[in-house]
Amino acid sequence: MATRRQPRRTFPLVPLLLSLMAAAAYGRLISDGSPSAPLVSVIRLAAPAAAAAAEGKCEQSYGFLPCTTTVLGNLFLVLVYGFLMFKAATYLSSGSELLLEIMGPGLVGGLLLPILGALPDALLVLVSGLSGSKETAQSQVLIGMGLLAGSTVFLLTLLWGTCVVVGKCDLGPNGEAVDLTNTKGFSLTGTGITTDVQTSYAARIMGLSVIPFIIAQFPKMLKTHHGQRLAVLLALIASFLLVLSYCLYQVFQPWIQRRKLAYAKHKHVISGILRHAQMQALGRLLNDDGTPNEDVIRKLFHKIDMDESRTLSRAELHALIVGINFEEVDFDRMDAVDKVMDDFDTSRNDAVEEEEFVQGMKKWLNEAKRTVPASGAFSNKFINEFHERTRQEHDELIDKSDEAVESVENPGWCIAKAVGFLLLGAAIAAAFADPLVDAVHNFSNATRIPSFFISFIALPLATNSSEAVSAIIFASRKKQRTCSLTFSEVYGGVTMNNTLCLGVFLALIYFRNLTWDFSSEVLIILAVCVIMALFTSFRTTFPLWTCLVAYMLYPLSLVIVYILDYVFGWS
Repeated sequence: MATRRQPRRTFPLVPLLLSLMAAAAYGRLISDGSPSAPLVSVIRLAAPAAAAAAEGKCEQSYGFLPCTTTVLGNLFLVLVYGFLMFKAATYLSSGSELLLEIMGPGLVGGLLLPILGALPDALLVLVSGLSGSKETAQSQVLIGMGLLAGSTVFLLTLLWGTCVVVGKCDLGPNGEAVDLTNTKGFSLTGTGITTDVQTSYAARIMGLSVIPFIIAQFPKMLKTHHGQRLAVLLALIASFLLVLSYCLYQVFQPWIQRRKLAYAKHKHVISGILRHAQMQALGRLLNDDGTPNEDVIRKLFHKIDMDESRTLSRAELHALIVGINFEEVDFDRMDAVDKVMDDFDTSRNDAVEEEEFVQGMKKWLNEAKRTVPASGAFSNKFINEFHERTRQEHDELIDKSDEAVESVENPGWCIAKAVGFLLLGAAIAAAFADPLVDAVHNFSNATRIPSFFISFIALPLATNSSEAVSAIIFASRKKQRTCSLTFSEVYGGVTMNNTLCLGVFLALIYFRNLTWDFSSEVLIILAVCVIMALFTSFRTTFPLWTCLVAYMLYPLSLVIVYILDYVFGWS
């Protein structure tokens, strides 16, 4: 979320079935008018009992799913259906990643994965204004706008800031984060993260994705009602053209997948050098307590230093890498030398001194310890397991577009499992998107809290939580490469949200002839996207204090919408 979350190998249906059974049982209890049910009397304390009993306007989704008119009942349903949408997103992600391993990047990584990642959000947006009369759709469509705004703001504020916190390292003299070094605690200016320049390109693409919002909002900017329907149509066309352009860009320039593969190859070089050192009978690299053995590391340095200059040149590092058997993994040796030099040469004098080598090896060993948890003594087997793990990660990410699918073990079963995950995730998302929107709408009516705020806060947690957990875990590896991949995928998620999901929303507005009246909501989307795009497009290092900027934008967005809508009457 390996550089992405590994796909699940089994179908965990038990939580799904338990949730459905609990929801059904709960629905029977809260739908039953019998006063003898002890739960009913408790639940009805949250809402006027007379309204629930007398009106009897509880409509069951599909004629059998549970329904309720109480506050706590609808809150329960929002949680249950939200959990099911979370499972749908998890299945879709697992299936798409498994398919990526089998078929390689290309069309799968560039076209299929971005669309599948945005599918739960798109379905929720679609059903928010699809059913019922025009008046009902106009009232419920605000839930879709809340999800649009909430997902974008959540990714660029709470998730972005959290990834900075968990991925922070010490900032070196050159202003860049030093991989795997975190000795300055929570220094706002002395710690932070560094990404590569390609990540800033992803941020710029994300900034351009707000163009359809601007087109749709243009008549409102001019304070005229003329041409609003035409503006929605033009914005609809622009959003889907941007989706197509972005997917084609990912297909023909799959640099994110290529960087993942490059990172996996580099980790394999690290493990190969560690195993080589272990096999040279120089001693154990790790003591029994897991601390690096500096004496053995220094012996290795002197063995590599063939000219006894007390520094390692590129030629000596190249000789070391050429002399190591990396099995079937094929990569550019000179590129590997460059990456090893970048890891070790902190003084940037194009040579690795003894102390730099010792500190670099310590970082590598700490990385191995995080990748392969050891119990008890750190034996020779530990290094071999790390080497095997890195080879497996490389094999899972390698571009198999020019290889036969038969090279994968049990390709037929793997494809069937991937398709099964995708179908199950799509089915759950399609089945429970409408009930979730109804539950949010009913909860809004019961509590008199505007549905926009409920969907803004709650729905993004259901549809983006699995990706958020993976991003946080990946950022916690505290390396520039992992941070670059993490933030690239965050920007990619926002791009798909601002194009594909917005396109679905605009299609609802246009074909159902609904009113486009979302000035305050569009304003916060534009503000957050533009601020974060400008903030991240022209720099690659982000000190820890930048997370405070991101965090502050989240509550500020809610406050702005409330003031503009309920104080100044924008909507």
